[in-house]
Order: sequence, then C-alpha cells, then structure tokens
Amino acid sequence: MTPNNHDHLRAIVTSLLEQPKGIFAIDESIESCNKRFALLGIPETVEKRRDYRELLVTVPEIEQYVSGYIMHDETIRQSTTDGWRFADVLHDKGIHIGIKVDTGLMPFADSSIEQITNGLDGLGDRLIEYRDVFGASFTKWRALIHIGENIPTDACLLENANRLAQYAKIVQEHDMVPIIEPEVLMTGNHTIQQCYDVTARNLKILMTALHEHGVYLGGVILKTSMVIDGSECSVQSDIDTVAHMTMKCLQEYVSPDIGGIVFLSGGQDTNESAQHLNRMSQLYPNLSWELTFSYGRGIQDSALHHFAKYPEDRAGIQDLVMVWARADSLASIGKLPE
Repeated sequence: MTPNNHDHLRAIVTSLLEQPKGIFAIDESIESCNKRFALLGIPETVEKRRDYRELLVTVPEIEQYVSGYIMHDETIRQSTTDGWRFADVLHDKGIHIGIKVDTGLMPFADSSIEQITNGLDGLGDRLIEYRDVFGASFTKWRALIHIGENIPTDACLLENANRLAQYAKIVQEHDMVPIIEPEVLMTGNHTIQQCYDVTARNLKILMTALHEHGVYLGGVILKTSMVIDGSECSVQSDIDTVAHMTMKCLQEYVSPDIGGIVFLSGGQDTNESAQHLNRMSQLYPNLSWELTFSYGRGIQDSALHHFAKYPEDRAGIQDLVMVWARADSLASIGKLPE
C-alpha cells in the first residue's frame, strides 16, 4: 500500500463517519433473513426478500442519517421493481456501498461452541467484482465470540484475530475500507464485568494481530459490541454503567490510530441500543476516533414487524425506518430526547 492508498482509505472512513450519520446493516444472510421471516409469518422466498430490501434501500431522504449500507451478496445483486440496481439507487443518494465478505462460521478445533469465520479463499477476486461492478467502497467481516465456562480460549481469539487482520490487509490492498466486527455475544448469563474482561482480552489480541499483519489502522473501522450484561443475567446494568464500562474498555485497548468505531446493536432492542449510544456520546464528547452506529435490527426491527402485518403499507414501513435512523443519528451526537 502506498501513501496515496492511505489517503484514499482515510477519505472513505471520514465520509462514512461524518456526523451525525451512521451505517445501516442490511447484510443478513439468506438463512438469517428467512428465520426472521418465518417467525413473523412472512413467506421465505427470493421475491419477498427482494421486496422487503427494496423498501429499505429506497427510504426517501435516509441519506440525512445514513452514510453507508452494508449488503449481502444476494442483496447487492438485486434491483427495484422498475429495474434500478439497489447499488445504483444508493449511489444516487450519495450513500456508500458496503458488502459482507465472510462466508460464514465453522467450529473451532474440537469445540462444540467456539467458532471461527471463513472467507479468505478467493477474497481478492470477489472484492474486484464488488468494487468494479457494483461500486462498493467498504466491506465487513464478522467474528463471533461466545462467553461461557472456560471460553473464549486465547487460541480461538487469536485465530479469529489473525483472520480479521488477513481480511483487512487484502481489502485495503484493493483500495476498500475493511470493517472488522469481533462481536461478543449477549447470549448467556455472564455479568457485565465478565463481558468487559473478554472484550478487553479480545481487543488486545486483535490490535496486536492488525499491527503484525501490516494493516493501516487509519483505514479500518472497528464494529464492536457494547460491554453489557448477558441477556440471561439476573441483574442488568443501568445505562451509565454500560456507557462507562464500554468506553473504558475501548479507550484502554483500542489504538487511538484506528479510523473509527461503530457499534452493533446485537441483542439489544431498538430503544436500548439508541439510549446506550446517546449516553456514551454525551459522557465522552472528545475521543481519539469518531464514534457512531452500524445497526441492523436497531433500525429496521419495527419496520420488519409492520411489513409482516401490513406489507402494502409501504410508506408506513419506510416511515418506521426513518424514525429509528433519525433516533440513532441523534444518539450518535448525544442529542436523543429522554
């Protein structure tokens, strides 16, 4: 990579993290999308997925609040009913095109729980198509980290970190910005302190791997989960505690040179994810990096439920997307009303 490449990558990062905007993740796999459809009684068909995604892509004026969309391979190839490619619709709005490039999970070693992420094989060729045919400027790779008895192991954290770093290096060599997403799952009865300890361990290992693989940190966006109690924990921490522990962890273990940080909504509901981001933005206004959102369910969950009940109410579905995109935008600058 050359200094000119660094300038190019940094410019994309700056545009993606321009206040008060965030990134909209509509990159659910076919399997994940079908599971959500099935729970709500929506037909699990290609056309129904396309129809729903068309509503998400064509929300009027969403570019006020969203700088980029992350899409799945199926989604980036789809078009509106009148023949406009989704990618072209977003380009016309001035929105960056992102693409999820990992190819899914597999068990780590002999573990029945721990997992690593695949997708390095043939990655360069896929990037060329996404960049040159669809105009994608950034990518995403997700690793999953489970908290449980004697897990995560350092060996699994290291393997996922090395894969994230290799992915990031390849993406940057293709003049695209990598989002690295090491998600610590909320599933379980772990406490917020246990989540902090695991997140800290993982970030320390990840930062080392990125350095060792020669990744340009200024051209990387970290997509991270918040430090939060497990969903089955008997005590749930308040908003201020989540904000302080999350920011303490990020400030101690993430390099100040990283391009920026975006949060995933994870298992939180739409209001929780917005309120947590809002409090962090209020309490920590002067950070080394930009801090915003990259939410999927945190923006579209209400719209999906409305789509299940009233699929013909297209304006109503899109209004709900805008409600939460705007709320998350305000939260990213600490101005969400109480």
